[in-house]
Amino acid sequence: MIELIDIKKTFQGRTGMLSTADVHALRGVSLSIENGGALALLGESGCGKTTLGRILAGLETYDSGDIVIDGTSLNGAPKGERDRLQRKIQLIHQDPYAALNPVRTIEKSLTAPLKLRAKQSGKDKGWVEQRARELLTIVGLDPDEVLYKYPHNLSGGQRQRVVIARALTVDPTVLVADEAVSMIDVSLRLGILQLLNDLRRRLKIAVVFITHDVAAARYVALDGDICVIYRGEIFEYGRTDDVIHAPVNPYTQSLLSAVPVLVGLERPGPDRFIPLEELVTGRAVSGCLFSDRCPFAVEVCHQDHPDLLPIEELSRLNRCFFPTVRHVTAVSASGEASA
Repeated sequence: MIELIDIKKTFQGRTGMLSTADVHALRGVSLSIENGGALALLGESGCGKTTLGRILAGLETYDSGDIVIDGTSLNGAPKGERDRLQRKIQLIHQDPYAALNPVRTIEKSLTAPLKLRAKQSGKDKGWVEQRARELLTIVGLDPDEVLYKYPHNLSGGQRQRVVIARALTVDPTVLVADEAVSMIDVSLRLGILQLLNDLRRRLKIAVVFITHDVAAARYVALDGDICVIYRGEIFEYGRTDDVIHAPVNPYTQSLLSAVPVLVGLERPGPDRFIPLEELVTGRAVSGCLFSDRCPFAVEVCHQDHPDLLPIEELSRLNRCFFPTVRHVTAVSASGEASA
């Protein structure tokens, strides 16, 4: 069980002739990740979801708040214990082309962390090679075919599987997949998504899936939760299908309205709408952060900041003064939602 409690992160802007404003990447995010569960972080570019994933994986610091892993606070833990806990969370990078060292074979990329583990636990060289082969098999690759090749000899899908295998070398309990299929050929994406679900089932690993793709989020977190993030705040948080089929927040509704459908086979939901303006992350907003783009905003939305509150009848958290269910997902001829 992992809990994030009021995590805040601000990137300081530049000063001088090319001055830029501070970027409030996270503005007090709190959420939980169940053991073996699935959580999708959904939002457009610049919303803070990648920063949140990097903080989870220990690759980025946070300004305030706390992360609690299996009951232990990272803030109060000694460095050795903190590092041990943080290793339980591994990041799968978006770009499989940049994630692997081009001058190292797949064998060297996999065995480097395994040798450290073997040294710490007293295992021999034979265990290192055997474990590397096991991990490649787990992710659906033939060890004899890929182990001694360089990254440029592999396809994008194969490289991403190698990246996942490398993450598994430390026996993590959580995989943070940051847009893990966005740079892979469309024909290979489903295989990676199926692999993530398979790892959850076989190894009991939790998956945090960061994406702007609603369909991919639903596929990975169908039996889990979805967390919609906008400008560093959670706007809607609940069970995946509940949020997708009956969104109550205008920002969630705008994301779902943007899902493309096949003309003639499906039709968009009856309440489809598009935000009034483009996202400008540095713009100061006194009220709701989405108020300047929301077609339903009224005076109170521009003046006051809404809290993230539960909607008991929907088992949902929502940040909007006027939550309203709007059916915006694409609907097939049979009447079933297709998002």
